[in-house]
Amino acid sequence: MFIGLSLHIEQGQWVTIVGPNGSGKSTLTKLMNGLLAPQSGMIQIGSVTLNGNTLSDIRRRVGYLFQNPDNQFIAATVQDDMAFGMENRCLSREEMQRRINQVSVELGMEDWLHRHPSSLSGGQKQRVAIAGLLVLDPEVMIWDEATSMLDEQARREFMTRMRQLRAERELTVVSVTHDAEEIMASDRVLVIKDGELAADLSPMELFAREELMEECRLRPPFAMELSLELRRRGVEMNICRDEEELVNALWLSCPVKN
Repeated sequence: MFIGLSLHIEQGQWVTIVGPNGSGKSTLTKLMNGLLAPQSGMIQIGSVTLNGNTLSDIRRRVGYLFQNPDNQFIAATVQDDMAFGMENRCLSREEMQRRINQVSVELGMEDWLHRHPSSLSGGQKQRVAIAGLLVLDPEVMIWDEATSMLDEQARREFMTRMRQLRAERELTVVSVTHDAEEIMASDRVLVIKDGELAADLSPMELFAREELMEECRLRPPFAMELSLELRRRGVEMNICRDEEELVNALWLSCPVKN
């Protein structure tokens, strides 16, 4: 499917992958942790090359967060679900409990440990799915449209926590998304079209290219979209990345007269 696609992601970088439907975004991320087998070429995570002998090591290093968290639950309680992957790696009970306690505090979910995952809200389920990956201490986390099923409040909570976790754990993040706020939070954007790397640029550069935005069916964040429209209508102001910048820019562009 991919034609001469070659890319390198630095450790600790947050990269978003965007593109039209059917362009190969999810296929690319599934190749990264061996959910799909490459027919040619080479995939390397750190110093480890993906092959049949290294598949388990690659999956230990790379956590995959699916669009629907229900697809990742296999146990009757949150705590048992978090323990499942560690049991497969033969960790001691003491180490498993230590990691469960640590991650549940990090994600603010200590009170849910004995609840069934199905009893939780969408945002809570996504947090449990993240916890099941974090207890395995991955180096890379892949999110495949991980915020698309969340409401606005849950999406904001997800992004806030993931920014914190990324900084604290020095995670490398690869995210497939159509969400403008998620794109803006990243360091770098890869645009995939018809199995090829069409562009490799910053979020601000992407949002400035209207033809790419239209092809990928993306819209800039509200603050940026409004500031661009005001500039087109003759208001002198900077392009704003978020609502705080927008408020400040509006205040400066419309001084109060005594």
